[in-house]
Amino acid sequence: MRATSRRVAAFASVGLVACGGTVAAPGPSPTQGSGWVRHIDPFPVFRADGSEIAQPFLGGFNIPRPQLADIDGDGDDDLFVQEASNRVMFFENRPGETPQFQWRTEGFQDLDIGEWYRFVDVDRDGDFDLLAERLFSYVRYYRNDGTPNAPRFVEAADSLKDEDGVPLFSDRQNIPNATDIDCDGQMDLLIGRLVGTVTRYEETGTDENGVPIFRHVTDRFENIEIVAQIGSAHGANTMALGDVDNDGDEDMFWGDYFEPGILFIENTGSCRTPSMRGEPIPFPVDVPLRTSGYNAPTLGDVDGDGDDDLLVGVLGGAYNPNTTTIDNLHYLEQVGPKDFRHHTSRFISTIDYGAETIPVPVDLDGDGDTDFLVGNKIEQDDTQNGKLYKLINEGTASEPRFREDGELAVGGGYHLFPAFGDLDGDGDLDAILGSWEDEVRMYRNDATDGSVQLTLVDSAVVTLTRGRNATPALGDMDGDGDLDLFLGEASGQLNYYENVGTALSADFQLVSDEYGEIDVGRRSLPILRDIDGDGDLDLILGSEGEGVRIFRNEGDRTRPDFVDAGVLDVPIVDFAAPAFADLDGDGDDDLILGSQRGGLWYFEGRQ
Repeated sequence: MRATSRRVAAFASVGLVACGGTVAAPGPSPTQGSGWVRHIDPFPVFRADGSEIAQPFLGGFNIPRPQLADIDGDGDDDLFVQEASNRVMFFENRPGETPQFQWRTEGFQDLDIGEWYRFVDVDRDGDFDLLAERLFSYVRYYRNDGTPNAPRFVEAADSLKDEDGVPLFSDRQNIPNATDIDCDGQMDLLIGRLVGTVTRYEETGTDENGVPIFRHVTDRFENIEIVAQIGSAHGANTMALGDVDNDGDEDMFWGDYFEPGILFIENTGSCRTPSMRGEPIPFPVDVPLRTSGYNAPTLGDVDGDGDDDLLVGVLGGAYNPNTTTIDNLHYLEQVGPKDFRHHTSRFISTIDYGAETIPVPVDLDGDGDTDFLVGNKIEQDDTQNGKLYKLINEGTASEPRFREDGELAVGGGYHLFPAFGDLDGDGDLDAILGSWEDEVRMYRNDATDGSVQLTLVDSAVVTLTRGRNATPALGDMDGDGDLDLFLGEASGQLNYYENVGTALSADFQLVSDEYGEIDVGRRSLPILRDIDGDGDLDLILGSEGEGVRIFRNEGDRTRPDFVDAGVLDVPIVDFAAPAFADLDGDGDDDLILGSQRGGLWYFEGRQ
């Protein structure tokens, strides 16, 4: 959108905001379907201490399931991370570069991996094949028909089977593993069970299509039975295998829903005769890792020194997952046999504010360019509140350079979501604030320098008629010169309040709590913005699971008529919270998208 006046954005809640009217020149906008291009590092973003965030717009991590594997045959271990069902992210290892592990794709080769995956050389031909979860918890087999340098995965079996032709079953909450545990040249499949035991299958041959056939060996491999510290509970589990004591056999790491860390089970036997009957011990031995539980370990050479290091993803178990929504990808360097040193709980450098981020473009410092507020669901270090984090643009309107700058003080609450506009006629940006509660707050801006300094005026300027999770948008919908109010809510519907006061003193009165019969399923997040340049405000709605939906205003500035124009052509993420702003100065909208994962996604608009 090209605006003939900076005032056009005054009535957009999650868009650029200023004071004034809604005049806009016609012109193409990417929201018309002309295209979006995702970028991970489109412009510099810095933390408050001055350190640069290497890959800021990855989207964050909440339940990372990592694996290290040299997938491109260049001699170093690359990184895979599963954060969502049915797809796995790929980070190429580029030693000597910053960042070392560089994001390449959100969905490696578009592989459907269900709830878990394992790269392993199943057919022992020198390259990685792939095991993954198929719907209803079967073990899908992708054979690598490419090469060690250029893998190409082809589904060879929708499920591996035993000698009787029965599909192998692995609870989808568990992440199994495969290796030649007894060094006999046959692949062994180890599947953790919800009761805390391990089932072992061993390959006996292949079928006519070259797919391995497995023989059931035992449901109590090495008599392993993991009992949680909090009692006799068992739960979802993960396994990693590797020789970390340099004695020539494979040891085991175990993560469990009811374990606050990872357990180490040493193989005290030999390569040909494994023995894992010792007591599982918290690891590392000197200072055990402690998280919220259900930890997913993987072994590989992170630092290129020739031995296996340890990455641990935290999926969140029995010990309050809200406390690990950011610190959930741990790196432990191996400095000696069984001796590991913890380096970081945020292995990949990216923007991450926990969960359910909501970006809000607004000029916070009065310098005329776009800054951002980012709201989150809840703080991992303060589970009684969320926050509004400030990203200040220290660059320019066309070459932004953002720095984290603490929080905007608005009081407590969860799911904080502000909408900005001039509500008292003094020419600056006041705010309506929604939260997890049903009551919506109003704030006056007391700054005198064009910045934003909010003072609470009314703790319940309006109250939802039902439900919670109020998400506001401000705009003059009837052409009378003052700002009216839309509220999204948990139900996915839309509430409309007319401002029956004036531009100097707002008074919001409910018109409809099922406005236009619009419903996006759950968690509607409205934006009002002239996306087609015709001079009136259109409606954009984020949602919990239906993507970003566009409603074009086919009425006018005084009598809107919103018509469903479909879903915005960007990847559908859980809890899609959109914000639009021209961040590269090319005259069209770019898109910042918040999501369930706690980070931000950036899409450049292309006309």
